Amino acid sequence: MTATALDARTALIVVDLQKGIAAMPGAPVPSKDVIARSAGLAAAFRAKGLPVVLVNVTGGAPGRNEAPQRGEQPPADWADLVADLDAQDSDIRVTKQTWGAFYGTDLDSQLRRRGITQVVLTGIATSIGVESTARFAQEYGYNVTVVTDAVTDMNADAHTNSVERIFPRLGETGTTEEITKLLG
Repeated sequence: MTATALDARTALIVVDLQKGIAAMPGAPVPSKDVIARSAGLAAAFRAKGLPVVLVNVTGGAPGRNEAPQRGEQPPADWADLVADLDAQDSDIRVTKQTWGAFYGTDLDSQLRRRGITQVVLTGIATSIGVESTARFAQEYGYNVTVVTDAVTDMNADAHTNSVERIFPRLGETGTTEEITKLLG
């Protein structure tokens, strides 16, 4: 469903636009475009006095999985947010250890304290951090909107599956232009 409205108390959640992840190749949408569109939306949300949540990841969930293990330590600045986001002191910062931004963090309480009823999501990777965050947000009762031209994935098929099959079941989707117009 195309985005139809933004609640009066909507927050932008920018998922994992950090140096180490943003440097990975984005298959369907170039990472530089996701960063530019997310930065533009962040500026627009701030101008309206709406919260911007900047999420980064510094670890991985415990437990076994079949993903290939990296043999080397990432660079020291791997988890630093990209400078283009122009992080402000007023932004909510969330550092996570799992795919989604809600589990094991205080994100839900930060949003509820501010009376937030809707979240707009951007970031990398569509099928991992963005989708996990969208799922939790929907389960917690937030209206969810995903900005389809401000998300990307290393796997084009996974990206397409999330955008075409999963996100429409969790909420609404729209482009950066559509969300900006809804902000007024």
